[in-house]
Amino acid sequence: MLVTYLEASRDLCDTDSILFDAALAVCRIIGAKLSTAGRATGQSSAIPAWRIRIEERIAKARALIGRLICFRSGNTRPRIVRTVRMAFAGTNVSLSQPDIMQKLTERIDDLKQRIAAWGKRIRRYTERSTRFNQNRLFQSDQKRLYKSLERPIVSGTGPAPNQADMVAFWRSLWSEPVNHNEGPWTEFVANQCASIMPMDPVIITLDDVAEAVRRAPNWKRIFT
Repeated sequence: MLVTYLEASRDLCDTDSILFDAALAVCRIIGAKLSTAGRATGQSSAIPAWRIRIEERIAKARALIGRLICFRSGNTRPRIVRTVRMAFAGTNVSLSQPDIMQKLTERIDDLKQRIAAWGKRIRRYTERSTRFNQNRLFQSDQKRLYKSLERPIVSGTGPAPNQADMVAFWRSLWSEPVNHNEGPWTEFVANQCASIMPMDPVIITLDDVAEAVRRAPNWKRIFT
């Protein structure tokens, strides 16, 4: 089949495409993993390279913690032992010393602290990126920003509350007189604030609101 396609190729580009398609088909049949390094994908990854490296470190550290815990639990398979020796490479720790369990616990705690620090670094970057994008969107398109901040409306599946019960509940909180004994400190604060002149009452009329929103966009006037 490949010979038929190669004979029908018109130039070097067709031959290259045919050979690449044949190699790709063989890799998929035998289940080999393909590497996309060096080939243009047409889309650039939105995740920065440093974040990818940190996530890979976190994944490796979690795998190492799992194997250290297995060894501490009594699993002495050669692969587990080899991983534990690699974890203590460059140190004076030996697997035959009596305090190896304590060293394992210290190593596991150290890896957990590193994972927490790496996770906080990614979280700080995500929060900063979110703030930066929101500030830039606020300057360019406020309507789009406010729409993105809206939470989805969750409709309740249970029965609606009884109106009489709701009125009775809030009336018991706001309408019933209650005497509170706050102690002597309230009198002390009241004496200190007795010389403070109260602020003049501010009355906002409809004309004031209309003047404030006169130059605002139409979508803001709807919410007002």
